[in-house]
Amino acid sequence: MQSVKPEPPQTSRELTVRAILTGVFLGAILTPCNVYAGLKIGWSFNMSITALLLGFLLWRLLLRAGSGHPWELLESNISQTTASSAASIISGGLVAPIPALALVSGLVLAPGPLMAWVFAVSFLGVWVAWYLRTPLLYRSGLAYPAGTVTAETMLDLFAKGDSAMRRVKVLLSAASLSAAIKLSDALIWAIPRWSPGAAPAKLGFVLDPSLLLTGFGAIIGLRAGLSLLAGALLAWAGLAPWLLESGQVLPASTGDSLFVPLVEWLLWPGVALMVSATISNLLARMVISRRRQNGAPDPAQAVATDAYRTARALALCAAAALVVVLEVTLFGISLWAAIIALPMAFFLAAVVGRVVGETGIPPIGAVGKLSQLSFAVIAPAQATTNLMTANVAGGAAGQTADLLNDFKCGMLVGATPARQVAAQCFGIVTGSVVGSLVYLALIPDPQGMLLTAEWPAPAVATWKAVAEVLLTGLGSIPGEALHAALLAAGAGTVLGVLEAVLAPALLRFLPSASALGLAFVIPASTSLGLFYGAFLAFLLSLLFRKWSAAFLVAAAAGLVAGESLMGVFLAALSMAA
Repeated sequence: MQSVKPEPPQTSRELTVRAILTGVFLGAILTPCNVYAGLKIGWSFNMSITALLLGFLLWRLLLRAGSGHPWELLESNISQTTASSAASIISGGLVAPIPALALVSGLVLAPGPLMAWVFAVSFLGVWVAWYLRTPLLYRSGLAYPAGTVTAETMLDLFAKGDSAMRRVKVLLSAASLSAAIKLSDALIWAIPRWSPGAAPAKLGFVLDPSLLLTGFGAIIGLRAGLSLLAGALLAWAGLAPWLLESGQVLPASTGDSLFVPLVEWLLWPGVALMVSATISNLLARMVISRRRQNGAPDPAQAVATDAYRTARALALCAAAALVVVLEVTLFGISLWAAIIALPMAFFLAAVVGRVVGETGIPPIGAVGKLSQLSFAVIAPAQATTNLMTANVAGGAAGQTADLLNDFKCGMLVGATPARQVAAQCFGIVTGSVVGSLVYLALIPDPQGMLLTAEWPAPAVATWKAVAEVLLTGLGSIPGEALHAALLAAGAGTVLGVLEAVLAPALLRFLPSASALGLAFVIPASTSLGLFYGAFLAFLLSLLFRKWSAAFLVAAAAGLVAGESLMGVFLAALSMAA
């Protein structure tokens, strides 16, 4: 991908009140989408482009309604930075370690402490990213694909307003369709689910009308979609019938779905496959990166960084102190273990920052597992310490990845880094409040609601599984699942290394280990829906190349946002009833 050449802004309007308020407003709307999707399928969506398009539309409409200063490019960058950081708040633990802790220990945080915790780990990530900005952006010259694409879109929006409005209309139309189908299915009339028979239906082989799955499938691409299909066939059409016939898994006495009893066995090979692949891939990329020659630093940027040396040091110390205090007071973690989590978070955030810069994919799950394994040695048989110290590493790494992409976008459009940091601080405050409230509204009873066909929560299953093994030993793995997990770990290690070393032209023929493993811990219907979306996007890109290049991402984002927002609204409605 070629670098975008920045166009000098016409004015200096950037960190304005309206830019921050727009970002806060959009972040409050988009954050529930990622919380909902994270609990449904274990993935979240980078909301930078969605926030950019919606902000552009909002101010186009407002300025038409009355007089006002034109909405400018650098204000748009501040707005999308605020909104995307709010939406990425789920890396602070809302869809993985926090619900996993509830399942393992029964601890459910009240709204205030939950908001404070999610904010603290994300705030730490903001200042870690500020320290990593110069070595990763200016010295290494990494691409940061998401930031680059956002910059390209932003420059295109302000250069070609008419084409930009068409893209926004596609997004809003897709969102409206997705929301309408979700509303109809939930309240008006149930959309029929087709299945080849009663037995396959019990194993999850039904066609789900969810357009959220179609949108996500279009985003992840055909390679991941095919891998999900293969994983679903292996797990739910191959292993699942054998487990039932051999008596290793006994069906539940009530209910038609076999998902809950089967997933308690299948999650072990699935988790082993995902964890081994992501860790081996991460380590392989670290080795490869060290062999590459770093580029020369940007002298002008070094001066800009030095100007904020004292402020950033004080902010990092304050963020670190807040995290340590909350670890000790909320979870009873020993002071020394809480302190050790900080350098580990910094190191792993640096690793994630480099991987994101090269591939665009943040390996937050792998970082969490590495931290969990490390604290199994430091604090053995302590599930709460294991989960929440790993949460510090994962949350800091997630916000680091988001802000480094924002820094890349800002660099390409001529933004001021310090002002982007201020915008992200507003964003994580918004995301912490909204995300925590949405999570508590969606999952009031984690013990009874999670790891079910309605809320598969695959990321939660992964964190919980690792914590239980480290807490009770391998004896917690049922029956032959241990042997399956060892085989899956070997296969995942090989696939992870190959994914790191193969050329891009060959990589498309390699199955995605993460997608294969994910298919073991989500319903087969979810994998089929994601595959359908990926295949549909592939056909559209072949048949309608120009349309797909301009509008496919916007349409997919709309499908995700529409159903997510309607799902959150329906959940709130059911609680109020």
